[in-house]
Amino acid sequence: MLDVVRRIKAWEHSHRLVVEVYRVTRRFPKEELYGLTSQLRRAAVSVPANIAEGSQRYSLKEYRKFLYTAKASLTEVEYHLYLAEELGYLQNEDAKRLSAISDEAAKTLQGLIKWLEKQLQAGKLTKDDLKR
Repeated sequence: MLDVVRRIKAWEHSHRLVVEVYRVTRRFPKEELYGLTSQLRRAAVSVPANIAEGSQRYSLKEYRKFLYTAKASLTEVEYHLYLAEELGYLQNEDAKRLSAISDEAAKTLQGLIKWLEKQLQAGKLTKDDLKR
């Protein structure tokens, strides 16, 4: 199952974002462990987790719902990164790198959503087609 998911570019970019978020949040103040650190990590993990879970759902409409949830979580991540930089917890170089990864994840996720919606409208795709 994970082999199929790992081929999804949006999952790949969002997974890379999670790894980087974990790396940079190790340097956040300890008093933020249950605050911003936890919120940022949780939101970041939610993105590839929803892409993966949705890809294994019964219907394409359910898959689309999970992709939109992933997109919303990615927006949450972007805000948390902005806040962390404003508070001085995030170095400018790290903020730029994370922003670039987040942008790539957002573009590929939006592309996946658009493609899936076109396929749903045309009725050309079945759930089994996604497993190939």
